[in-house]
Amino acid sequence: MPLTSIRAIDYMTKNPVTVTPSNSLFEAIDIMITAKVSGATVINERREVVGVISEIDCLQAILKGTYHGEIGGPVSDYMSEEVDIIGTDMDILAVAEKLIKEKRRRMPVVQNGKFIGQYSIRSILHAVKEFNLK
Repeated sequence: MPLTSIRAIDYMTKNPVTVTPSNSLFEAIDIMITAKVSGATVINERREVVGVISEIDCLQAILKGTYHGEIGGPVSDYMSEEVDIIGTDMDILAVAEKLIKEKRRRMPVVQNGKFIGQYSIRSILHAVKEFNLK
């Protein structure tokens, strides 16, 4: 069985770390540190992807705030609104190629406009590991 026959959706992380635009910067930092992840998808109350926030975004916000005397604020002030999203119909290699091409560690998965999970480099490696053991 070739790797292209492995459905990526079978290896999607179904409950990844998320934050909302109204979470504070420090809540987002706490959520990411507690979950041991380097970033989170930002979703609104309708489960639509509105952004992503990474450790780098948080660190930049803290440095900028230190210089200007105001540290903190809502995630919406610091998140990246340019988000590469991915659908559910790709094979594992196509997802891997997209992650590499876009230089992303993770990508939100959207179905019918709603956030349903994420693909990450780790989930792809997990799929390849399982495939190799068969």
